[in-house]
Amino acid sequence: MENKIALITGATRGIGLAVAETLGREGYKVILNGLLEDEGQKVVTDLKNNGIDAELYICDVTDEKAVDKMVNEIGTKYGHIDTVINNAGGLGGREKFEGMTTEFYRRVMALNLDSTLFVTRAAIPYLKNSKNLPSIINYTSIAAYNGGGPGAGVYSAAKGAVLTMTRSMAKELIAYGIRVNAISPGTIDTAFHSATNKDIMESWKSGIAIGRFGESKEVADIISFLVSEKASYLVGEVIQINGGQAYL
Repeated sequence: MENKIALITGATRGIGLAVAETLGREGYKVILNGLLEDEGQKVVTDLKNNGIDAELYICDVTDEKAVDKMVNEIGTKYGHIDTVINNAGGLGGREKFEGMTTEFYRRVMALNLDSTLFVTRAAIPYLKNSKNLPSIINYTSIAAYNGGGPGAGVYSAAKGAVLTMTRSMAKELIAYGIRVNAISPGTIDTAFHSATNKDIMESWKSGIAIGRFGESKEVADIISFLVSEKASYLVGEVIQINGGQAYL
């Protein structure tokens, strides 16, 4: 069987890096996308030192042409892509709707929604070439269901759109044997929340049934399941990973 190729966007830190580590240990060649060359190369070196076959591509996933170039280079080099993890995303800061700049709105939508479309669209021809149960994992968020925290309204809207897009993609792409699913993380302990006051973050724990924040590895393990044969009958599904945060 040919080597399994996983493309993971925004993979040089946080959840994306945990996914790369997990899939890498399971035999995937992991292709990490990031923005910073020095940071990315250090991460790839660390992965290789731990026996993981890893490669780095520097690319801004909000740049349509750059994404096409990156994905086509990967697809041409390996002939196929087996798994696409659309991990790149973020708050982009916090702004209330009143006084929100159009530039901020477009930046947040581009980072979370446009990137998902650009990477997926470019990868489809190479996913069709996969013989390893090809799949796509998108990232929505608990914010897509509850409207998000203060100043995160546009982020929640973008993640709501990703949720709907996931189901549309799933219906369209299953005809080619490509499964599309999504995860919906709650509050995961990563640098993602660096723009949030620490005292405010601590107060959020009272709203999480399990009483703590999630860990990146816990998200990565669910993704590992979703791309595996164990999840071969899951199509268009959204898995909540929030420690019961949605139920209090």
